[in-house]
Amino acid sequence: MPKTRSTRPLPLNGVGHTALVVGIFAAVFAFVPIVGDLVSVPAALIAVACGWIGLARVDKGLATNHREALGGAVLGITALFVVFLVFVATHGTMA
Repeated sequence: MPKTRSTRPLPLNGVGHTALVVGIFAAVFAFVPIVGDLVSVPAALIAVACGWIGLARVDKGLATNHREALGGAVLGITALFVVFLVFVATHGTMA
């Protein structure tokens, strides 16, 4: 009996994976005062953008990793907030 191939296309989960990995990277480096400004902000922006793209692909049925894409976007937003708090704490004026 010959094997039949599936006609369903493979899911495009790469953007969701990227969002999660870069979001974790951004969240870790967000707590370092100087490195957080230089490394974590671009990484967090990439994580948020990839997370939104990944969520759009999930909504269209092209991807299957909703949790990873959402987690990457949330980690990116959280990293941006932490960088802002660290920046205010280290560069704030004392009145």
